[in-house]
Amino acid sequence: MEKLTNFYRNKKIFVTGATGFKGSWLCSWLIKLGAKVYGAGYNPNNNNNLFYGLNLEKKINLKLFDIRDFKKVNTFIKEKKPEIIFHLAAQPLVYDSFIRPMYTFDVNFKGTLNVLEASKNCKNVKSIICVTTDKVYEGSENNKKFKETDRLGGQDPYSLSKASAELIIKSYREIFKKIKKNCYISSVRAGNVIGGGDWSENRLVPDCIKSIRSDKTVIIRNPKFIRPWQFVLEPLKGYLILAKRQIKNPKRFAGDWNFGPDSNAKITVIQVVKLIINSWGKGKFKIKKKIKFKEQKSLRLDIGKAKKILKWKSTYNTKNGIKKTIQWYYDVIKNKKNPSKVTNDQISEYMRRANLK
Repeated sequence: MEKLTNFYRNKKIFVTGATGFKGSWLCSWLIKLGAKVYGAGYNPNNNNNLFYGLNLEKKINLKLFDIRDFKKVNTFIKEKKPEIIFHLAAQPLVYDSFIRPMYTFDVNFKGTLNVLEASKNCKNVKSIICVTTDKVYEGSENNKKFKETDRLGGQDPYSLSKASAELIIKSYREIFKKIKKNCYISSVRAGNVIGGGDWSENRLVPDCIKSIRSDKTVIIRNPKFIRPWQFVLEPLKGYLILAKRQIKNPKRFAGDWNFGPDSNAKITVIQVVKLIINSWGKGKFKIKKKIKFKEQKSLRLDIGKAKKILKWKSTYNTKNGIKKTIQWYYDVIKNKKNPSKVTNDQISEYMRRANLK
C-alpha cells in the first residue's frame, strides 16, 4: 500500500498550470492528502472553468502570472519555498501549435527553463516533476511502443517543443548533480489524458460532450488513429508516487518515465466515440475525411519501467476510464451535481480501488 497521505500531509507543494485541467485534478488530490498547495495560473485561460468550478482559488495559494516571466517565477518559488514542484504549465494542444508555433515553443521551452533555473536558486526544493507528453518521441508508423530510451523528436510544433523541454530537463539534471545535490528531477510522459471538466478545443472527449449537449453530430477526423487513452488520475498517481520516491532514492527513481494504459490497450478514435455515445445514452457521429494537419496514426507507450521499478499500474482500464469521465460530465451537466463533490468522490473512490492512503 502506497502511503501518500502520510508523506504529503503539510508538505509545501508548488503546481504550475494549476488552473488547467490536469492541474485542477492534481490540486484537488493534494488538498485531500493534506498538502499546503501553492499554484501558478495564467489568464487568459480558456480551460479554467474546472478550477473555479471546484472553488480551488479559495483552497490553495494562487498567483496568476506568465510562466515565461522568470522574475515572477523566481520570486514566487523564493518566497513560498516549496519542497516539491509539479510543472504542468504549457501550451498543451497540438492543433493550436500549428496556429501559434512561436508561442508554443516559448511557453513550453522557456517555461520549463524558468522553473528549473528558479529551483536551482532555492535550497528548499527537493523534488521536481516536469510533465511533458507521450508525443516527445520521434515519429514511427510501425506501431511500435515507445520506450523512455527511444529517440526524441516530433513533426508538429507541440511535440518538438516538448522534446526540446526534455533536453533542458536532461541538462539541468546534470547541473543539479554538480551544484544542487539535494534536488532531483524527473520528466513524465503521458498523453491523451481524459477526465471530467476538460473543455479544451480540438480534443476528442470535450468535443464529443459539446456536440452531444447541443444535439449536433460529432465530427471525427481520424477514426482509426490509436492513442494511449487513460483516466486523469492514472498518470497523476504516478507523479505523486514518483515525487515521493525520488527524494528517498534519487539514483533509482530520478529520470524519464512513461505512464500509459496497459500494453494490450489498442482503442481507436472511433471506438472511443462510440463508448462516449453509449455511456451518455445518445449522440451521432460522422467522419470528416479532410485532414488539415498530419498526425501520427499510432502512438503507444511501453510502460514496463514504471510497472517494474515504480510498481505503478493502471487502476482502471481504458473503457472504465471513459465511463468515469462521461459519468462526471453527466452528473455535473444533466444531474446538476456539485462539481467539487463529484470530483472528490471520484478521487476517493479511485484511492480505495488503487489501495492508496
